[in-house]
Amino acid sequence: MNPPVPDHDPRTLHQRQVLHVRLTSELIAWAETQGYALTWGETFRTQAQANANAASGAGIAHSLHLLRLAVDFQLFDAAGNYVSDAAAYKPLADYWLTLDPLCCAGYYFHSVDADHFSITYQGIQ
Repeated sequence: MNPPVPDHDPRTLHQRQVLHVRLTSELIAWAETQGYALTWGETFRTQAQANANAASGAGIAHSLHLLRLAVDFQLFDAAGNYVSDAAAYKPLADYWLTLDPLCCAGYYFHSVDADHFSITYQGIQ
């Protein structure tokens, strides 16, 4: 499961951004060992995009994508087929959560966002 909030970890925003990049590369490499391939979905998001997503119900206005602490991935199986089933992301989510106590997986959000992998910041997952 995702870490409890608020977080009291002393790492700065910059340290968490660097951590997110490093751990994302580990997740990509691990997924390949499991027979999957990942491509980028959304990484950085502008405030205008976040506001529009919040207005439409597709996201939140204070998204960690704004801070470069979240990434959405597209998942493909060994044959190169896009996998849209949220359940297929569970192994990636579970692995992501083992990498650092700040890791959060959208798979475990109340409104499942299975392709989302983030680092907690100021109580935001």
